[in-house]
Amino acid sequence: MPHGSGRYNARPLTHGYSHMTPTALETLRQHLAGALATAPDEARRLFHGRGRCWPELEQITVDWLQGIVLVALYREPPAQQLQALRAMLLDFAASPAWQHRGAHTLLLQHRYRPDSPCDWLVGEVREQWPVSEHGLRYLLDLGRKQNSGLFLDMRLGRCWVREQAAGRRVLNLFAYTCAFSVAALTGGASQVVNLDMASAALARGRDNHRLNDQDLSRVSFLALDLLKSWGRVRKLGPYDLVIIDPPSFQKGSFALDRDYAKVLRRLPELVAPGGLVLACMNDPDVGPGFLIDSMLAEAAEFEFQERLANPPEFPDVSADSGLKALVFRRRG
Repeated sequence: MPHGSGRYNARPLTHGYSHMTPTALETLRQHLAGALATAPDEARRLFHGRGRCWPELEQITVDWLQGIVLVALYREPPAQQLQALRAMLLDFAASPAWQHRGAHTLLLQHRYRPDSPCDWLVGEVREQWPVSEHGLRYLLDLGRKQNSGLFLDMRLGRCWVREQAAGRRVLNLFAYTCAFSVAALTGGASQVVNLDMASAALARGRDNHRLNDQDLSRVSFLALDLLKSWGRVRKLGPYDLVIIDPPSFQKGSFALDRDYAKVLRRLPELVAPGGLVLACMNDPDVGPGFLIDSMLAEAAEFEFQERLANPPEFPDVSADSGLKALVFRRRG
């Protein structure tokens, strides 16, 4: 995956994870039944084992995609335990809770394998599927890619952008499928520039804008390597709001500890006085202090304002391990 095509949404695996005992699987089944019954009629995480709040289930996440339940497994269990997980999921798909909610499709994604293949345990294969979030619609890719096209943990970040965007020129770096852009236009942005190295991701971004009947004349799509394209980006500015949501690491193209500073030091060339920056990071081993200190070192005229809350459905044993979405404002 080239850099810019969306941050990884996976916690790096560590040694010492417990196996999935029958007790753990029963805990998961009970949690899913309750979460599915109370989930809103929009895309939402049902179970976030990656936050390490449930012993023996740290390698599992479950998402509700409005009729589709996507179970992601981040570490390969022993064959017998994988069989037990599949059996529990199939039993859950025959439960009254499943039927009452109108669920029709169940996927098990093996994120630990190359290309993250999916097993379609229940329902028909659906390579694309529309979901909604806060009244906006997004088209997901299922069963073919590591990520579906919408990072559910950034739900409140998209809400914040929507609330801040009125009349602003927005630059969306590492734009992926342009969900931030959809939110910005809905909030009244005058112009949005989306930059991502992956043209296929930007093509899906166009689909997302069309899905929401948005005016594409107010949107630009740049399939460029950001670190080699500063002149082009600067020419389209200045911007009143810049969103930075890169991958933590993609081999040969972007590394957080090496390249994030290169982005931050360019902000004075890009952001108008009084402009806002939403700087994001999803490396569980790096706390928010990294971004605050890096901004002070590279672009001291930007003052830290706040860290956005993460959605409650993404609990984590450590606040510093979850998604970091930090707001900065340029003086002036």
